[in-house]
Amino acid sequence: MAEVTERYYLDQLGVAPARLDGVAVTRRGYGRPTRRIELIEAGHPVPDAAGLTGATKMLALVDSAGPQDLVLVLMSGGASANLIAPATGVTLAEKQALTRQLLKSGATIGEINTVRKHLSAIKGGRLAARAYPAPVVTLAISDVPGDDPAVIGSGPTVADPTTLADARAVAARFRLALSPAITRALADAASESPKPGDARLKGTTFHIVARPADALSAAAARIKGAGYECLLLGDSIEGEAREVAQSHAKLARELHASGRRAVILSGGELTVTIRGQGQGGPNQEYALALVTELDGIAGLAAIAGDTDGTDGGSGEPDDPAGAFVAADSAARARALGLDPALFLADNNSRGFFSSLGDLLQPGPTYTNVNDFRAILVDRP
Repeated sequence: MAEVTERYYLDQLGVAPARLDGVAVTRRGYGRPTRRIELIEAGHPVPDAAGLTGATKMLALVDSAGPQDLVLVLMSGGASANLIAPATGVTLAEKQALTRQLLKSGATIGEINTVRKHLSAIKGGRLAARAYPAPVVTLAISDVPGDDPAVIGSGPTVADPTTLADARAVAARFRLALSPAITRALADAASESPKPGDARLKGTTFHIVARPADALSAAAARIKGAGYECLLLGDSIEGEAREVAQSHAKLARELHASGRRAVILSGGELTVTIRGQGQGGPNQEYALALVTELDGIAGLAAIAGDTDGTDGGSGEPDDPAGAFVAADSAARARALGLDPALFLADNNSRGFFSSLGDLLQPGPTYTNVNDFRAILVDRP
């Protein structure tokens, strides 16, 4: 987004380079060549010091903006982790520890971001509030169920409808171990985020330029063009990855039994409650749960992946995006002495599919419109 924006202003409009300043923060390995905009690669899904540097520079930049400046914010999924500016009294290490807990808890992205927004100096409308009175225009790529601007990247340029009480409720629901500083911040009225009607946000506009539904619609058109029926379950599916997989597999078996040729499509933000010691992400766990559900049924196959090219993982650009499943996946695993159920119990989907050679590893895609899942139902 930053690369194309530079091209538009400098090359198409012929704007003098000195008139354009900016900072772009993206996940490690996802950088693109820029000329005027400073590019910083930072940690994801756990924030790091580079993200703190990027957020600090962004806040300093918007602090310098005046009524005659345009603050253009390019927002995409991942910003919640990449932009890290802890609330007063909270350290980076404390935010990192809390993020790790949230990622393992099984909380939805909305619940996770509710907590993040109330422990931040940049999320939950605070970036736009700092830019006031400069006009702020946000162009966003949605990666969240429902395309809620307040959830995309934790909504740094829009009013936040959630409250400190909501954040405390999430922490209690998932039994998060909060540091004393975080406990104080969540009890401090000064930590409350800008709300609808805040005068500092009146000069802001927000536009979604791409969304999960766009990706699924394009896939559906290709599926129908190939002669298959397309069952689109929606772009906002949430829930435990393994439970959603079981539900989708049941539908696939029913379609197969009736002799239909179809593809079941779905998007959304699945969750994994981590109880084991393995590696993987929601898409890999969804795929692993499908392995036993589709075992031996000729004509069934599946793919599940995150459209940004990385599904969970360690935050490295070569982390897998997801995995492939075929009717013989379970049989090939048994031939190697692997039990899919044991790997699932250990949340070790990455280890399982790595052993089979069935990881989906496209590398950085430079965009993010949430997860993509497809189950192919064909005749043997």
